[in-house]
Amino acid sequence: MATHRIAAAQTPEFCGNVEGALRHLAHTAEQTHATGASLVCFPEAFLQGYLTDAGAAREVAINLGSPVFQGILGRLPESGPMLVFGLIEIDDGRLFNTAVVVHRRALIGRYRKAHLLDGERCFDAGSAPGVFQTNGLRFGINICHDTNFASAAQHAAALGASLIVCPANNMLPQQAAQKWKDRHNAIRAERCRETGLWLISADVTGERDGCVSWGPTAVITPAGEVAAQLQLGRPGLLVFDLPMGD
Repeated sequence: MATHRIAAAQTPEFCGNVEGALRHLAHTAEQTHATGASLVCFPEAFLQGYLTDAGAAREVAINLGSPVFQGILGRLPESGPMLVFGLIEIDDGRLFNTAVVVHRRALIGRYRKAHLLDGERCFDAGSAPGVFQTNGLRFGINICHDTNFASAAQHAAALGASLIVCPANNMLPQQAAQKWKDRHNAIRAERCRETGLWLISADVTGERDGCVSWGPTAVITPAGEVAAQLQLGRPGLLVFDLPMGD
């Protein structure tokens, strides 16, 4: 059976440290390239950090048509896998929780988080489903809380995707993190069973200001089973051979 090698990075949180995030992104992209994977996913809001205060988010937000973003693209590897990573975007004065798709220093497209938490009121919700392609693999993007809504995965399936790519950030207060520790994969598994799609997620890990994130960074099958997962609480790169066709 033919396979398509994909990857996801479980990373430290680079909150307010764009330079550190860029270095980590470029290094991990090179690691991924060495494995032969053609796609790698990074966490939600990876570039600037998961900032939900309007003032703080606006201060670091990036317009994707700006020289600043062109400079970021220029820092990425010239060859290697397609990159999916989260950032805080500003467009016409509005803020978005966005995942960008980048390949060979070019912006292929973006997906703006459609389903926002109450604490994400500084962002506007996106409306267009994001479906992209690399080497014959069609994938849709759902960002973290999107996976709580069946419609998000169904939109990707309707557009011919076979994989959901899920950037996530589950840096939560200790009690909430413990409550949700085993529920993230369970919810994502529901979306896989409903749509017949595979899913790969990427999350941050570590502790900050009384909060903790363990992950998970995992691959889930169309039957809702966890096919591969990184160790909780430790950074790493998950590489997986996704079956293609019958």
